[in-house]
Amino acid sequence: MSGTEDIRALEAELSAAIAAAADEAALEAVRVEALGKKGRVSLLMRGLGAMSPEERQTMGPALNGLKDRLNAALAERKQALEQAALSAALAAERADVTLPPRPEAMGSIHPVTQVMEELAVIFSDMGFTVAEGPDIEDDFHNFTALNFPPGHPARDTQDTFFMQPRADGSQMVLRTHTSPVQIRTMMSVKPPIRIIVPGRVYRCDWDQTHTPMFHQVEGLVIDRAAHMGHLKGVLMDFIAAFFETDEVRVRFRPHYFPFTEPSAEMDVGYSRDGETLKIGAGDSWLEILGCGMVHPNVIRNCGLDPDVYQGFAWGMGVDRLAMLKYGAPDLRDFFANDVRWLAHYGFSPLLQANLATGLS
Repeated sequence: MSGTEDIRALEAELSAAIAAAADEAALEAVRVEALGKKGRVSLLMRGLGAMSPEERQTMGPALNGLKDRLNAALAERKQALEQAALSAALAAERADVTLPPRPEAMGSIHPVTQVMEELAVIFSDMGFTVAEGPDIEDDFHNFTALNFPPGHPARDTQDTFFMQPRADGSQMVLRTHTSPVQIRTMMSVKPPIRIIVPGRVYRCDWDQTHTPMFHQVEGLVIDRAAHMGHLKGVLMDFIAAFFETDEVRVRFRPHYFPFTEPSAEMDVGYSRDGETLKIGAGDSWLEILGCGMVHPNVIRNCGLDPDVYQGFAWGMGVDRLAMLKYGAPDLRDFFANDVRWLAHYGFSPLLQANLATGLS
């Protein structure tokens, strides 16, 4: 190429190629052809050294101007192509919000999850918070801190799932109750404490009313003045709210738990109408939970002074609560993953449990 006329011809050719590029890949090919290391303009720029000074004075500015104009054209075309690609993607992904919705929600909430939500709603209304902890525990949190003596049956491998021994001989355990979370809370939070602890627990058992893994919820109150009267009031209010009844009849029977003293089991009155249980009133009694005042040794093991602080605790099976309230006859069905069972006993995911309009 020997003159500015040839530069204008080259610019026209390359500008037409830029304008005709259908996508970014084609545009990049034009850029490499024109301005790459071996591109047509780049080769011309290298030839300036062989020109006379007079030719360089003419060709140098002309080639630099060509390079600048081509770069500007490339940038403008790239922006146009990007905008076109974005517009095409938006058009392809467009949702027509005028289309009718599905006739019904797909899937359902498992009864255990539903009961967990109901428990959280009820006790939150009483001022409790929800606490959680690990499923795999050490001996201290699962047994020792809770006042279990060394020979207690719960420490037997026949009843409890222990992990393989560690190098020091100690064994971790799949927690047998959610009580370790009570220990962790008392050791990390200064009283007053008011928590519920829902979660999975594990025991060696399998029949119509027992499974190796099941769900439990426990409650804990620690302050300077809590007593059995407060415990009874909290649990009666819970029964009334959970079973949605105004009539609640309960009784407390003396019992033994290592971590509470005095300890009790709470029965609730019920009546039967065919296969239906009406919880809250009646001449028959149904055991529903265990409870009691937190043992002074447990308070002491958590670094608190039992002469200053006291409190109460309770625990109950979430799965059994679901069986009672919603009429499921066999606990094992809760974990069988039978779609027909889930469709029958499941709850709509669009409805949230609340005390204003009803829990279930």
